[in-house]
Amino acid sequence: MAAKVEIYTWSSCPFCIRAKNLLTNKEVEFIEYAIDGDEEARNKMAKRANGGRSLPQIFINDVHVGGCDDMYALEYQGKLDELLNSSSNV
Repeated sequence: MAAKVEIYTWSSCPFCIRAKNLLTNKEVEFIEYAIDGDEEARNKMAKRANGGRSLPQIFINDVHVGGCDDMYALEYQGKLDELLNSSSNV
């Protein structure tokens, strides 16, 4: 079973687009929360992301992995596929 992947985005954010492209290229299904201009949604995201308010914010199996650069770092370290192929919490 594949991991549950969630990503909070802003439609015109280049880092959000880049993060979604990586997931799409890996053929990973993800839940996208487009929070453009929605401060209530952004506050909920920040609470879930331990105060992180920048976008995107990415969660794999309900564990906060950070933003676009953090996800690419996992990819370069060879750790992203392991997380994406796991159905349990990290």
